[in-house]
This record gives sequence, structure tokens and C-alpha cells, in this order.
Amino acid sequence: MSSTKLNDSTKTVLITGGTGLVGGNLSKLLTNAGYKVTHLSRNPTQKHYQTFYWDIKKGEIEEEAITSADAIINLAGAGVSDKRWTDEWKKEIYNSRIDSTKLLREQVAKHNPNLKHFISASAVGYYGWDSGDKLVDEDSKKGTGFLADVVEDWEKEAKAFDEIGVKSSMVRIGIVLSEKGGALVEMAKPIKFGVGAPLGSGKQYMSWIHLDDLCGIFAYVLENGLPGAFNGVGPSPKTNMEFTKSVASQLKKPLWLPNVPKFALRLIVGEMADILIGGNRVSNKKIEDAGFNFRFESLDDALQDLLE
Repeated sequence: MSSTKLNDSTKTVLITGGTGLVGGNLSKLLTNAGYKVTHLSRNPTQKHYQTFYWDIKKGEIEEEAITSADAIINLAGAGVSDKRWTDEWKKEIYNSRIDSTKLLREQVAKHNPNLKHFISASAVGYYGWDSGDKLVDEDSKKGTGFLADVVEDWEKEAKAFDEIGVKSSMVRIGIVLSEKGGALVEMAKPIKFGVGAPLGSGKQYMSWIHLDDLCGIFAYVLENGLPGAFNGVGPSPKTNMEFTKSVASQLKKPLWLPNVPKFALRLIVGEMADILIGGNRVSNKKIEDAGFNFRFESLDDALQDLLE
């Protein structure tokens, strides 16, 4: 992870979703770099960071949260894979992202016109369900499907901060690897019990990133005032087959079962199977060209750090 030093013009960073997997790690990183970190929460009782109240559905934010911030990092949003994709849950996935960003912008326009930077989480789902083996970058066209539509509208709301004089940035997050939760933990479970297998064809690409590097990208974008969209992915995307074999090798477990077929995945998780069967081969050249240095340049290095 690239080192982050205190930017004298940006001292207080308000983080939404600050207790989540990314938010918790990023809060520690920025605090260690000398920033004051504050959080927004519906239940502001935590002790580690000053936490202000907000309720997205009610359209309420404690005013001091906004007036005291020099920058905002917005990580709020219902977990895409937390539940089966019913119409109700898809609506929650969409509204939690769009409404939170709108609410923050409205409050900034009203209470803090001097805010310097708004950085929003985004997702590589922007490129669609499955872009095959084509390498896509930030200039590639939007893909098709539910997540691509969500991300498009999410980024539009983030970019609208420019209209009120606030620099906007988006980090399109790939598959985040951590020992604390998320995709790697779920993939490792069946492999540990000897029942792991690639999904679908196994040829779909997985654009992964170590949690520390992802948080490093957010910090780097903040520190250097970088505007626009950046892919938050590691240097070497792998196919699902390659990824599964690497996890099994690191865990010293065999893979002897056939691939899990598409129809079985659809029976188990419904429409959400599309994000497991499909994939994107995503470039990180833009953030590297901006000077960011990755700690974990290979999947094996990342897995060794997380699974040893």
C-alpha cells in the first residue's frame, strides 16, 4: 500500500459505511496518516470514531457531520450479495446508493459549500455481467444488466457534486480479498472441506484486489486530489478456474469435483448467479499511471498474506 501523508488542506474526512469491511480498514489507514476520521451511522454509539446520526430513508443528517468535513468518502450501500435478489432487495440495492449520495449532496450544498472532495465507492459491475476476455478500462462503454444500471446512476449522482463546486471521484471496486470476510472467505470454505470447484465455465475473469491495496487507492485519490473514475482492482485479473486453483494450492487442498454448472447456481442463488457466472477483465493502468504502487501485485502474494 502506498504511503499516505497528511494533506494540509484536507484534515477531516467523513466516511459513510465506516464500520464495514472497507470502511473499517480505511478509517484506520487515514487515522494513522494523520487525518481526523468521522463516521455517519443510524446508531451513532461506537467509541473509536466521532460518529454522527443519519437516516437515509428519512432524509436526515446531523448538520455538524457535514459542516466539519473537508472531504467525504461514501461507502454506503446495501450488500449486493447479502440476500437473494428479490424485487424488494434489488430496490434496496439501488435506493441505498442513489438516495444516500443525493442526500449527502443536498446537505453539502446547504451547509458546506467549501467541501473539497467527494469520493464515492462504485463497482466494476459498470462494465456489465460478462465482458469476456476483453480488457476494459475507465473509458470503456457501460455494460448491460441490473448492476451496470445501478452503477451508472450511482456515478451520475456522485459526478453531480461537480455542479456544486466539489471535486468528485469514483473508485470502481472489484472483488475484495480479505481474511475478515467477503468473497475470499466464502470461496475458501468449500475448498477447506474438500468440496471446492470452479463456477460455471471457469473461464470468466475475476478482477480481484487485496483489501489493503483498495484502501490505499481511496487514500491515494484523496491525498492527491485525483478527479474522475478509477478502477479499484489488482494488476493481474484471473479466471475463476485459475483463482480457485490458486486458493486450493495455498490451502494445500485438492480440487477433484467438476465445475458447478450454471443451472445449479441459478437454482441456489437465483438471478444473482449472473455475477458468479460472468466476470470482467479490468485494467488498473489509470491508477498506476497516476503513481499508485500496489503492495500485492500477484494473486499468489495476496493469498499468501491472507490465508497463511
